[in-house]
Amino acid sequence: MPPDPITSPQNPRIKNLLRLQQKPAERRQQNLTIIEGYRELTIAQQAGVEVTTLFVCPELAEPERQRELETLFAPRPEYFTVSKAVFEKVAYREGSDGILALARPPRRALSDLKLPPSPLLIILEAVEKPGNLGAVLRTADAARVDVVIVCDPRTDLYNPNVIRASIGCVFTNQVVAAPTAEVVAWLRQHGIRSYATTPAATELYTNMDFSGPSAIVMGTEATGLSDEWLAAADAQIKIPMAGYIDSLNVSTCTAIMTFEAVRQRGGQN
Repeated sequence: MPPDPITSPQNPRIKNLLRLQQKPAERRQQNLTIIEGYRELTIAQQAGVEVTTLFVCPELAEPERQRELETLFAPRPEYFTVSKAVFEKVAYREGSDGILALARPPRRALSDLKLPPSPLLIILEAVEKPGNLGAVLRTADAARVDVVIVCDPRTDLYNPNVIRASIGCVFTNQVVAAPTAEVVAWLRQHGIRSYATTPAATELYTNMDFSGPSAIVMGTEATGLSDEWLAAADAQIKIPMAGYIDSLNVSTCTAIMTFEAVRQRGGQN
């Protein structure tokens, strides 16, 4: 049986949850991240993520979900019940289902990535909004992209808001962060052709052949791709824009180009 419910926000475990939620340095130092929500938690568990601690609010969590948590993990992590007032203090989403966990985020390097004969990759440069990164990861999961690489990120890959925005898809993809120069060299080493997206391009994305080993490279909405990427890429491409603006949300652009690549590959990557 779990110990008595945690009812004070001054409890050391609750104070630590808040530090982990708010401070990337704490997450790095403790090698932990926060997963909130039963759906996200089960996706992480199925992906082999190590869950160390569970916090459950009996007033918010469905009884069926509480029973399922009893058998979901082996070995079972530490388990604490939390009062509604305390849980609402640590929850970072509205309408929480009363389930929150601490987990060890996967740590990968470029050398750890496993590639099929003709991989499809998404590369993001300097992404800073967790919502955008999360949305791209959902596209990567839906399209069965082989790898997502984030170059010089401005948000950590396992920020709790990235986990939330991706609905746990940060765990279903091979995701790695690395400097641009290393990624460019790695792509060349593996014979992967890179397509840099920029409004200044003359070639449309629909004119490209994505059937071979391909990487779609996306920049930030504010400044686009760096000169380093524009110079290093094998081709520069764009989405035709018929209105007054010259760009779309980065996650929207990524989805459009990724599913064109999937279409060219016969509908399944």
